[in-house]
Amino acid sequence: MNIVRSDAAQLLEAGEELVELLTDTVDSGASVGFLGPLDLMEADAWWRERCTAVAAGRLTVWVAYEQPGRMLGTVSLAFPDKPNSTHRAELVKLMVHRAARGRGLGRRLLAVAEEEAAARGITLLHLDTETGSPAEHLYRSSGWTAVGAVPDYAADPAGVLRPTTIYYKRLGVPGAPSATR
Repeated sequence: MNIVRSDAAQLLEAGEELVELLTDTVDSGASVGFLGPLDLMEADAWWRERCTAVAAGRLTVWVAYEQPGRMLGTVSLAFPDKPNSTHRAELVKLMVHRAARGRGLGRRLLAVAEEEAAARGITLLHLDTETGSPAEHLYRSSGWTAVGAVPDYAADPAGVLRPTTIYYKRLGVPGAPSATR
């Protein structure tokens, strides 16, 4: 398994694989912001918007490939644009293809994002995930702290409103100055 940080051009080049990964994630019931069945054009447009954010430095995306090049997962960090929040980032869209689940890939993607954030001077990460989802076990067992749950926060792919749990994780030395992005 190879996990690489992708720039905007690489994401555009991998468009079909990214669309397939996103649609597989939604089809498997993961609540990642879309209703099912996800239209391929909608998934493609969403990834193209991510390319713009990557090019602008507002988003970092890592992609996991199985040798010899099959894409099996992604994770991203979203950076705030406010001067008072340069010390934090949001972990977004940790996705693992159904064919690769249960092999530790989600944990590896999470660790890569956390390590990169710490190396960049980020001292606080946050995320939200569907309450009761398999992702909750990953975050809790990886040292993330639950803040609380918000009822009926987002609809799952079937359109059913579900609660969402907010998590955070401190990195590095609290109060340390953050690095430039």
